[in-house]
Amino acid sequence: MKNRTRFLLITFTVLFFIIALSYISLANRNSITALSSSWFFQGKQNEAPEYQPGRCTMIIDEQENVLSMMSRAVYAGDEIYTADGKIYRLDQVQGDLASARFLGMDQQIVALNEFFSSQVAPVTNEKPGDNKAAPASFAIYHTHSAESYIPTEGTHSMRFKGGIFKVGAVMAERLKKAGMGVNHDQTAHDPHDNNAYVRSRRTAAKLLGDNPVAMFDVHRDGVPDPNFYREKIYGMDVASIRLVIGRQNPRMSANLDFAKQMLSAVNNVHPKVVKEIFVGKGDYNQDLLPTSLLIEAGTYTNSREEAERGVDLFAEALPLVLGISPVSPAPTGTTAPGKSTGASGGAWKAVGWILGMTVIGALAFLSINNAKLSDIRKRLIDFSKEIMPLIPRQAARKLGIYKKKNE
Repeated sequence: MKNRTRFLLITFTVLFFIIALSYISLANRNSITALSSSWFFQGKQNEAPEYQPGRCTMIIDEQENVLSMMSRAVYAGDEIYTADGKIYRLDQVQGDLASARFLGMDQQIVALNEFFSSQVAPVTNEKPGDNKAAPASFAIYHTHSAESYIPTEGTHSMRFKGGIFKVGAVMAERLKKAGMGVNHDQTAHDPHDNNAYVRSRRTAAKLLGDNPVAMFDVHRDGVPDPNFYREKIYGMDVASIRLVIGRQNPRMSANLDFAKQMLSAVNNVHPKVVKEIFVGKGDYNQDLLPTSLLIEAGTYTNSREEAERGVDLFAEALPLVLGISPVSPAPTGTTAPGKSTGASGGAWKAVGWILGMTVIGALAFLSINNAKLSDIRKRLIDFSKEIMPLIPRQAARKLGIYKKKNE
């Protein structure tokens, strides 16, 4: 019996080390499609179904006024945050019609609006290259890589080479002109289905290797009315932007804080560019980084040029909201970018779960086989002494402060 117990305990230990070391190795090389404990147990994403272009859900308020439209399924409990800080929660959904009730004003958005409206970015002659520190890094990718714009491309979908890539390229170019580092990944994740988020997770995990201060998954909507997104800004037709947050995401609170900062800061610099924040069913890979957002740049019936103008104005304000411009800190309660544990944090959480399950399994087996409690305690102590030196401590990462070029 002792020999059998010893053999099985060794087997549990070896199995744990194989799983843990393999997982850490893959995570360090960004070669796995998920790096969080939520992925480890859920196994797949659970995003709300997105409709084909032309079909959309209409959301009305308590007075039956049209509050919003979107080409996706919505559910009771989803929320909308307007540009001026109003909060609406969906309470009834019948087919493609949903009703929402007003919950009040979001005090964080109200405070941020007041804060950013009082800020004046000081003029500086410093050029981005004058700063010897490495530039802040941004990551851009596209889960739905076929998305296109009919007025420009003649179709709403171009498999593997959608017009959405060019929209992302404009956003990346604007950030580069501001002296930022940008990794615009143009990997295709077709077809356009819910599993696209599983495929794009590999891309998002790879992008984390550059320690981005923010990561954006750039899409376009499928609402048939182009005027829903179209705004007249500086005398030009501009496609506004919706920010989307997944509420089935362990970092949802941090992502939402970041979205509120983006909405307030961008609209203060360029009014009406950010239309609203939608918090809906799903994860959208936002558990990988607290400063990760899904953005919808207009809809398929807007021209691509309108969408490009929108993301250009959006990107121009990014350094301000991230504290890269020389302005004072945001109000208390908002999330400071750059404090994410990133991919390694998620990986170590998963390893912790694996360790816990291994220990529980070993205890259960030993109990079934009537092992002595003193033997169990001694073996667990010996086991912990062996593995603790193998677990490295996480290094802290600081976000540098950079000055924005005065254009």
